[in-house]
Amino acid sequence: MKTYELKKISTMSVYDRPREKIMSRGAEILSDIELMAILIGSGTKKHPVEKLASKVLQLVDETPGIFEADDFLSIDGIGPAKATLLTAAMELSRRIYSPRNKKISSPSDVYPLIAHYGDRQQEYFFSISLNGAHEVIEVKTVSKGILNRAIIHPREIFAEAITQRAASIVVAHNHPSGNLEPSKEDRDITYRLQEAGMLLGIELLDHVVFSHKGYFSFLEEGEI
Repeated sequence: MKTYELKKISTMSVYDRPREKIMSRGAEILSDIELMAILIGSGTKKHPVEKLASKVLQLVDETPGIFEADDFLSIDGIGPAKATLLTAAMELSRRIYSPRNKKISSPSDVYPLIAHYGDRQQEYFFSISLNGAHEVIEVKTVSKGILNRAIIHPREIFAEAITQRAASIVVAHNHPSGNLEPSKEDRDITYRLQEAGMLLGIELLDHVVFSHKGYFSFLEEGEI
């Protein structure tokens, strides 16, 4: 299954091409793959820019932490110039927009941290560790793919939180369908994690189900 797809840019109307869209309508309207295509700039006949953008985004999703130029050089069609540009962009973004120490006061503060995963075609499950002041310690991707009770196990969710001495956590996952209504599985997972958190002394503050359309908060809806 392809996680990212972008129509061949040369076949688009001028108005719908990423560069033209960013100039006329602003960066916030572009998808992640369109933004990445602008960063990469151009491709080749063998490696069109939209295909390179797709591969780079998949690498970004699957490689937590700090990026090195060699990470991008592993992709066919990415040379030293593009690899260094992408590495610099990722590092600058990390320094400026790192969620660390961001204070979480409500579910609306959580959504911006993970909203760019809202258009993914696979499910991603996140654990957000918070200190006693409800400031973000880390946003961690716990799993990618179909969610089930076996994958989303309390030990996987709370392992990092324990190491980081977190006071509480928020969990979140996307619904590729766009439907924000939690499933029975979502509710089962939430209540299991809530019980585990009580035993560990690390409170589960909320479970946020989201898509590109918005989010559902178990806390806001009085289900936690």
